Amino acid sequence: MIALLQRVTRASVVVDGATVGAIDDGLMVLLCAERNDTEKEADALLAKLLSYRVFSDDAGKMNRSVADVGGALLLVPQFTLAADTRSGTRPSFTPAAAPEDGRRLFDHFVAQARERHGAVATGQFGANMQVSLTNDGPVTFWLQIKAGN
Repeated sequence: MIALLQRVTRASVVVDGATVGAIDDGLMVLLCAERNDTEKEADALLAKLLSYRVFSDDAGKMNRSVADVGGALLLVPQFTLAADTRSGTRPSFTPAAAPEDGRRLFDHFVAQARERHGAVATGQFGANMQVSLTNDGPVTFWLQIKAGN
């Protein structure tokens, strides 16, 4: 499972002209389930994401997690993160989970995040979304938990 996280001062997702999710300070996270991912990988990725130190402490070092600072999460499904771009000029999406598995794992991730963190907004699985954000830093990290590890 893959998460591309960005530290933000604000972020939002719009679907069909309506805002479906928005946060202020926190992390905007693009999420992607890969083939063979299970709830085990989703849970491991969430644990890592909630404890990943990307916010500054009093000394200006990245020593605080989103949980430490009480930041919000905006979770956005994005299967294109699993694209295989090694050859040609058109990406292959065969590494991504099938849509039904992707939806199930995204929904599981969101439910667990809401249970463990509280301040969670989301995009809409399968929708054409317009995502806006103000990346703070900029700070962007790629986290990945491989199936079976």
